[in-house]
Amino acid sequence: MTDTATADKSPCVMVVDDEELNRKIITAMLKPQGYQVVQAVDGEDCLEKVRQNPPDLILLDIMMPKLNGFEVVTQLKSVELLSLIPIVMVTALGDVNDRVQALEVGADDFLTKPVDRMELRARVRSLLKVKAYNDHMVNYRQELEFEVRRRTLEIQETNKKLAKAHEKLRGASLETIFRLSRAAEFKDEDTGAHIISMSRISARLAETMGLNPVTVESILYASPMHDIGKIGIPDRILLKNGPLSEEEWPIMRLHTVYGGKILENSDIGFLRLGEVIARTHHEKFDGSGYPAGLKGREIPLAGRIVSVADVFDALMSRRPYKRAFTVEQAVTIIQEGRGRHFDPDVVDAFMGDLEKILRIWNASQAEHSSEIHETLEGRA
Repeated sequence: MTDTATADKSPCVMVVDDEELNRKIITAMLKPQGYQVVQAVDGEDCLEKVRQNPPDLILLDIMMPKLNGFEVVTQLKSVELLSLIPIVMVTALGDVNDRVQALEVGADDFLTKPVDRMELRARVRSLLKVKAYNDHMVNYRQELEFEVRRRTLEIQETNKKLAKAHEKLRGASLETIFRLSRAAEFKDEDTGAHIISMSRISARLAETMGLNPVTVESILYASPMHDIGKIGIPDRILLKNGPLSEEEWPIMRLHTVYGGKILENSDIGFLRLGEVIARTHHEKFDGSGYPAGLKGREIPLAGRIVSVADVFDALMSRRPYKRAFTVEQAVTIIQEGRGRHFDPDVVDAFMGDLEKILRIWNASQAEHSSEIHETLEGRA
């Protein structure tokens, strides 16, 4: 009956008294006011009927057999769903102690027998207004909680979709970067594996050195563009089958400058980082590198990291002008370059994580070989 105070149902009042005459008198006072009236003959009958169909208000006698009014109130107020039902104690008792005890167990108001008609109607009307307001607040809270749960589920679902979209965009962006980076060296099949492995090794080194995940991902995106400036280097120098001459080396070194110019002035973070890497990955820790001769920590950390990953992969890879080095030879050269060619901290990170770096390198070679095989099959 908690919803009986709605526009299409009149409020329900329960009258509890072991005297039938008393019940009939109160019922007769309330019926003309349009209230539904339910009667209970004692405390146990009241509890059973309330549990089956809660009323909007209870008029409760105190002195009854089986369970007295105090015991009934105590049980009703202990149940959360029933605790908001207003209870008016109707009794001939005038002792102050009885009223105090009734308040202590949770009664909301009192009426003294014989009940005055006007007083009864006024108090019932007042308490039903309170009950209607409480019901409204309970319903509002439930509706609000439901709406919060619904919105939360919507947000969670939206976040899942955004995460999937971001991951898809991330993959597409990385593939685009790889393909554009390969454009600078597309005549050399070996460089495809190079940009894959050196970028992954660069990201791994950044992670090992404790850089935050955003920076690690930015290095993964930016490092494949380290040699994009080679697109401006003549093929006779870029693809020369042998050492470069003194006249050719200055031209080759210009690829760092070209790469920086290609990537400069971008609003996109990893492209700005790509510019830094393109310009600085051939700088050396002792200041003997190019194009600016930067020294030590004048060289941006991303450039110092990519320098190690780039040289290691180049040593491990076959080129038109050299054979591939063994792992032992490549590692020895990296160690020997500590503090001269390379940042000591980056070399230490490299050596401390060598097993994982070698797994990354081998996986990149296998992945690239698979791509070449699929391409050749397609052409056949």
